[in-house]
Amino acid sequence: MKINQQPIEKILISACFLGERVRYNGEVKPLVSVLLEKWQKQGRLLSVCPEVMSGLPVPRPPAEIDPITKKVITIESIDVTEQFDKGAELALRLCRRHNIRLALLKESSPSCGSKTIYDGTFSQQKIIGEGVTTKLLREHGIKVFSESSIIELAAQIDKLSLFVHTK
Repeated sequence: MKINQQPIEKILISACFLGERVRYNGEVKPLVSVLLEKWQKQGRLLSVCPEVMSGLPVPRPPAEIDPITKKVITIESIDVTEQFDKGAELALRLCRRHNIRLALLKESSPSCGSKTIYDGTFSQQKIIGEGVTTKLLREHGIKVFSESSIIELAAQIDKLSLFVHTK
């Protein structure tokens, strides 16, 4: 007897959450979560760092989105918008290739922020906003969550799994 197994719902995840050395300052700050461990064992996670994928080095100067021009500028006043746009496009391509509809990305990052980003003054002040990659993914129907909304992501996965099994 052959069991018809449905494909597992994949999650695009910020590489820094998995302990990869991709953060702008080279620090490793993994997200410790029972859910992440479970999803990793299930083979759900596809790691991404749009900034590194676009060719930016580690470490690299901090960058923030200018709220007026919407350009991504480093603390050294260098425009890196093109690299951030390229990284976002590469992340979207990965999602399309792997039929990914859900993402867990780093809050406040100029690439990955989903609710907040830094205000563009390099003063550690946050404002409501979204990063370049998050914006592009959402424009293409991908739901983006952050470390502060991981429970909502888990509920979304359960909902999608239930839908697949009751079809």
